[in-house]
Amino acid sequence: MVIRSEILHELSRIGEMADDQIDLGEAALLLAFIEVPKANLENYRAHFVMLVEEARAALARRPRDDLNARGEVLHEVLVENHHYRGDSLTYDDLQNANLIRVIDRRMGLPITLGVLYLVVCHALGWEAEGLNFPGHFLVRLAIDGDRMIIDPFHDGQEMDVPRLRHMLKAAAGMAAELTPDHYLPMSRRDILLRLENNIKLRLVQTGRLELALKTVEVMQAIAPGEVTLWRDRGMLLAAQGEILGAIEAIEKFESLSNDPRNRQQAQILIQQLKRRLN
Repeated sequence: MVIRSEILHELSRIGEMADDQIDLGEAALLLAFIEVPKANLENYRAHFVMLVEEARAALARRPRDDLNARGEVLHEVLVENHHYRGDSLTYDDLQNANLIRVIDRRMGLPITLGVLYLVVCHALGWEAEGLNFPGHFLVRLAIDGDRMIIDPFHDGQEMDVPRLRHMLKAAAGMAAELTPDHYLPMSRRDILLRLENNIKLRLVQTGRLELALKTVEVMQAIAPGEVTLWRDRGMLLAAQGEILGAIEAIEKFESLSNDPRNRQQAQILIQQLKRRLN
């Protein structure tokens, strides 16, 4: 069986890559593999290949290649053929954030399902990106300046402005309104971080702080330049009573941050932690 340190080493290699060099599907599989080390990765890679080939064949059956055709192809392959759907009943189940278990169960979170949509799009050379929409990951397709936003969690349905506005208000309150920031694309590394952050938050909420700390370790492997992860690491260590380790992590956060507010926050945290040593 592959051991955790070997997978972390592979994830660290991804952490050194430029964003456009990251194979999103492979990276997400490795993140899942670290929690399911007995899985046979080749089976899941073969599943990716099958999805892509089915999508290529489905597009070839259509009279033209446009946004509507591509949206229909994604729905046909992922929803009709393979029955992928959002897990509304047990949304917070950690399996929904693990791509291997999502493929096994054919259901997951918006972001894990979104990764599958993006795997197909990227393999076919389609212009597609993830959107960091509040509370709900979305996928945007584009051809020659025309764009379409789809929701992987709800069968890949097209999201028009009224639907987006309704979703935003449900997540951020009735006073919230759509702004250009809601349409900003996510980098591949940020998609992976958001995927792992889902896991970390659920572990913290259920008091599994040691596992949450391991998740932060994974996040630091794929995003070594994300300085806020040192703060997260420090806070989790402090919550487990490991004060010296927490101080060291927060000091690292302070030294690496370019934001004066972050440095001030770090100094306050360090003072509070040092008082706990007395």
